[in-house]
Amino acid sequence: MKITGSGKLLRIFVGESDRYQGAALYEALVAKARELGLAGATAWRGTAGYGAGSRIHTSKILALSEDLPVLVEIVDSEEKISAALPVLSDMMEAAGGGGLITLEKAEIIKYQPGRGD
Repeated sequence: MKITGSGKLLRIFVGESDRYQGAALYEALVAKARELGLAGATAWRGTAGYGAGSRIHTSKILALSEDLPVLVEIVDSEEKISAALPVLSDMMEAAGGGGLITLEKAEIIKYQPGRGD
C-alpha cells in the first residue's frame, strides 16, 4: 500500500552527550517518537558542528570530541507532529534545555511492506 500526502518534518539538533533519564537524549527522542506512533524517526551523528555556544565539536582524531552533534529527524502528518512537539520539547528541557527544533513542510510518500503494493 502506498500512502502519499503533505506532512511535517521535525528536526531536533542535540549533542551526543545530552542525557535524558540516564539515556542518550537522541535515543530517548527516537523511542518516544515510536511510542507516540509517529511514522518514522532517525538519528544522524554529525562529524562536525557547533551550536549556541559557538564551540566546534569534531570527530577528527587529534581533536576527539565526546559531544558530537546529533540530528533527530521525525516525519508524519502535521497534526501528529503538532501533538508530539510539546512532549519532545519537554524532554529536551528536562535534559538541560539545549538544542534546536525546526519544522518544515514535507511531501510524504510512505511504503508499508507486505500490504500488496
